[in-house]
Amino acid sequence: MSEEIITVEVVYAFAERQEIIPLRLPVGSRLEDAVQASGLLQKYPEIDLAKTKFGIFSKLAKPDALLREKDRVEIYRPLIADPKEVRKQRAAEGKAMKKGEAA
Repeated sequence: MSEEIITVEVVYAFAERQEIIPLRLPVGSRLEDAVQASGLLQKYPEIDLAKTKFGIFSKLAKPDALLREKDRVEIYRPLIADPKEVRKQRAAEGKAMKKGEAA
């Protein structure tokens, strides 16, 4: 009897490019299994299973999340800037421009 297999991909994106690793794994595989099998942990030592955030199709997921056929596992890099702070700065700049304080 042959083992059932699912096809998934693991993605690690950078500003200038992204690594996409297609995988065939046994049914019942978890997100952590896919990340391990992708080889990205060895290639990018900054990925830490305990600290890095992961997702499946843009939704946060834990390393023990079960995978389904054609899932896209995403490895998230830490944010460089806090999005809330950036929005505040943009809003402040916009108000200054409306008042004629900035050119």
